[in-house]
Amino acid sequence: MSDLFAQWIAPARRRRVADTLALALPPLLAATAIGWRFFGPIAATAAALLGIGIALLIARQRAALHDLPWLVRSLDAARPDLEDSSALLFGGDAPLSPLQSLQRRRIAARLDQGGPQDLVPPWSTRTLLILGLTAAALIAAALLWPRAGEGPPALAPSSEGLPARPGIPRLVAQNLRILPPAYTGLPVRDSATLDARVPQGSRLEWTLRFDPQATAPRLLMLGGQPLALRRDGANWIASRTADAAFLYRVDPAAGRGPTPPLHRIDAVADAPPQVKALTDSLTLVRPGQHGWSPAFAATDDYGVATTARLRVSLAIGEGENVSFSEREIPVGGTGPARDRRFAPRLDFASFGFAAGGDMVVQLIIRDNRSPSPQEARGPSLILRWPSPKQPESSGLTGMVNTTLPAYFRSQRQIIIDIEKLLKQRRALAPDRYLARSAAIGGDQQILRGRYSQFLGGESEGQPELPTSDAEAHSDNDGHDHGPPPSSPNVFGEKEDVLAEFGHPHDESPASSLDPETRAILKQAVDEMWQSERELKTGHPDAALPFAYRALRFIKEVQQATRIFLSRVGPELPPIDAGRRMTGKREGLASRQLELTPVERQDGPAAAAWRALGAGPDAIRGPINLGPLDAWVRANTARLPDALTLSGAIDAVRRDPGCAFCRAKLRAQLWTAMERPLGQPARRRPADGPGTRYLRAIGGGGS
Repeated sequence: MSDLFAQWIAPARRRRVADTLALALPPLLAATAIGWRFFGPIAATAAALLGIGIALLIARQRAALHDLPWLVRSLDAARPDLEDSSALLFGGDAPLSPLQSLQRRRIAARLDQGGPQDLVPPWSTRTLLILGLTAAALIAAALLWPRAGEGPPALAPSSEGLPARPGIPRLVAQNLRILPPAYTGLPVRDSATLDARVPQGSRLEWTLRFDPQATAPRLLMLGGQPLALRRDGANWIASRTADAAFLYRVDPAAGRGPTPPLHRIDAVADAPPQVKALTDSLTLVRPGQHGWSPAFAATDDYGVATTARLRVSLAIGEGENVSFSEREIPVGGTGPARDRRFAPRLDFASFGFAAGGDMVVQLIIRDNRSPSPQEARGPSLILRWPSPKQPESSGLTGMVNTTLPAYFRSQRQIIIDIEKLLKQRRALAPDRYLARSAAIGGDQQILRGRYSQFLGGESEGQPELPTSDAEAHSDNDGHDHGPPPSSPNVFGEKEDVLAEFGHPHDESPASSLDPETRAILKQAVDEMWQSERELKTGHPDAALPFAYRALRFIKEVQQATRIFLSRVGPELPPIDAGRRMTGKREGLASRQLELTPVERQDGPAAAAWRALGAGPDAIRGPINLGPLDAWVRANTARLPDALTLSGAIDAVRRDPGCAFCRAKLRAQLWTAMERPLGQPARRRPADGPGTRYLRAIGGGGS
């Protein structure tokens, strides 16, 4: 009887599911439209998925109501010929009495006179119509309801503060709509004032109203082209992208009325993302450790991308068997967009990391700026796996010095980076290609500076990354240690040890190499300089030959990597006794240095500052501010507030007799000019004992 029950129940259940989904469709569409309109596509998608899930759950529950009791009740109510005995047809295999069996055979023959479709419930037409009309009204209201920043703005009273003159239009109402770039995630907003501070790249829309009606109003950009307004009913509108900060004024009457005040738009540039390491810069592998999770914190003003790249550099091996490898792997971050955390899990086995090696990781992140995201690189973190074989002590601790530093980026690694960049040239954008080349050039510069200290150059700090350029010292490496000692040495005498195994040098690294080695190292540094120049100018292909030659010279220098420093004082040149006590001054030059005047770059600013003052160079009438204006435009990057200074220049140019405007411009110039160099302080006057002493040595009395 189970098949008969399923046959009679299926149509009703299908109708109930379809009816429920039909009733859920109008509210679902309304919720999705409202979510998309006011909260964006993500909210609309979430509302749709949630609504579908709820509708399916309700449909399942309503379909489950069509069970065996419902079927029996429905058949007895709809089929009088079944004589209220429908339950006998679906009773299963339960034993029946002879009378019940006879009755079931009688009504079973009558059951075929109808069909399961007779029990299908009707559609909820009335409810469906009401829900459809309500949903349509909600959708229409959502689409027509203005969001923030949409539709005609509400104008605020003007704050120009200009007096009304008959027949001359003046600004009476205003609104500034700011549409930030989409990547910032900031909402559209309306400003009642015409001054604003906006994200760089924002779209600005002015809506202005004049009384009496203007004919050809404009927005006059200070130092730029005017922006014409177009009429829209009773209002005038204009738009522009704020790529940089600027000053402007609203000119409703083409200069026929009073001069309107200046307004200022500040364009705030998107700051590059920042990366901070949450793990120590140097970590040692613990016994039993099989993986490493370096942690970084990435922040940005508008949001960090959800994925980043982790550069993993491996230096495995010792001595001549050191091998380098580098790869970049994608990693995912957690947390809010403006403050993400990156803690990838690095498995030693997958990287081939073993004892005696170093793993250096660096996180490379990007922000959400579009279309050109900004990239930032975090600090390098080092994981060191000490070798199980400990170095033996030679008893000369403190006397042995490594000529070539053991921890900085090697010339071999720079060559690997150049070749890798050349292979990726076609896949990289020109600006990205140039930036990568310049970054490798910076590494080359650091390496060149650290090798140059052995030629007398400046040291550039402690090295940080491992190199395989330094090799062990051997007896037959070609490094000249001088003739053997002519007399036997005394055990433990440091002078004898130094004479037998090392060179007597002074304490500077530049003197720790013999002349032949210094000459070879000089050639290596020269080749590094050529490589650095080509890399920083975006020509890594031209830099590669110089880098290879530098590596070849370094390999020659490596034959003298360990020497012994002198513990004695400096050796001064002998004194020429023949020149002593003779009084002859031939060949002696004056030790007084000539004073070279400092060239200042604020000549126009200083001249304008004097002209605005009360000194002999002051100008009471109009001042030629053209050179000062050009000076401001040329030095915008270094001035503390170039826009305020430009506004002060404009005020003096329009009203030369305004004492307040002249004083304000002079104050702005004082803060913008270069600070004068510090002068030597005057010596304090002598006190009583000092005065008596000076008088005594001068021949005076006490």
